[in-house]
Amino acid sequence: MKAMILAAGRGERMRPLTDHCPKPLLPVAGKPLIQYHIERLAEAGFDQLVINHAHLGEQIERHLGDGGRWGLSIRYSPEAPALETGGGIFRALPLLGSGPFLVINGDVWTDLDLARLHRLQPQGLAHLILVPNPPHHPTGDFYLQQGQVRDTDTETAGAERLTFSGIGLYRAQLFAGCADGPFPLAPLLRRAMARGQVSGERHAGCWMDIGTPQRLNELEAQLKSGDGARPRTARVD
Repeated sequence: MKAMILAAGRGERMRPLTDHCPKPLLPVAGKPLIQYHIERLAEAGFDQLVINHAHLGEQIERHLGDGGRWGLSIRYSPEAPALETGGGIFRALPLLGSGPFLVINGDVWTDLDLARLHRLQPQGLAHLILVPNPPHHPTGDFYLQQGQVRDTDTETAGAERLTFSGIGLYRAQLFAGCADGPFPLAPLLRRAMARGQVSGERHAGCWMDIGTPQRLNELEAQLKSGDGARPRTARVD
């Protein structure tokens, strides 16, 4: 299975830190944020990785190279301008192959077992990792009921409403009928949910959305203190 890291965001909330450095290369406890993902993916058995980029993307390619130092192969999907999540994945489909693939937002932190995801074969078009709703996103995104993800509470008695983590397994068929250009991922997922084609699971472990300088500093402090393996669940909108 191949993996993709979404790294094309401008990082507006990170400014001025991202004025001259792409967000994925912002240092956390001595190394770029994106490098933590790469190391964990390599340890989990992924050996082919795709990274999209837009803002200052040449810096990302120059710093990470072909991925050989981590024992995997990195291919790049440049965007100008950025294509949003759906458009970015669609542009990269020729690099991701015909089988299911893993996609991870470049600005999240988690202790999720990526090796288990490497072995997972979703039955439908997508399999989403959901997390408990953090204080900054109390209403959540989707419902999870008996392993199926739904967009509304119709016929979902007892279902739990959770937050999408930015981590999912997808099949290329999810993007059938799409055209090159910027578009969001959520409408495609909702359409597939309506057909019962999106499974999911609840991750109760660590998850953080590293979207602001404050959250970046918080993660750095936890890593330096030795508490980085268990950062508290949080999301900053």
